[in-house]
Amino acid sequence: MVPGDLCYTKDHEWVRIDGDEAVVGITKFAADQLGDIVFVELPDVGRSLAQHGTFGVVESVKAVSDLFAPLSGEVVATNDALGGAPELVNNDPFGEGWMLRIRLADAGQVDGLLDAVAYEQLVAEG
Repeated sequence: MVPGDLCYTKDHEWVRIDGDEAVVGITKFAADQLGDIVFVELPDVGRSLAQHGTFGVVESVKAVSDLFAPLSGEVVATNDALGGAPELVNNDPFGEGWMLRIRLADAGQVDGLLDAVAYEQLVAEG
């Protein structure tokens, strides 16, 4: 349920490192807690993000939640498919439901993220 090859945040985002870039999304746990996602607002390509700053919003039938940048960097791509199919976040949060791609400003920030075991403990502790 929690892929071992990803990094995680306490805010329930996941990160897949790909060279000097990171792919970001929200975890299955977060998607399940939100319920059916009906809208995703993502930043424009070219925007600079600060670690822990908000980068967008996800709306579900239950709530509206801010999305927080797990790492600092420049947005180099967003998942345009979510505009017409926000349910991809619920159906495939670690795959087709990805949200954005960031060119890393400081690769050292990755060391502060949780591994899969630590994230599973976080979720288990509630």
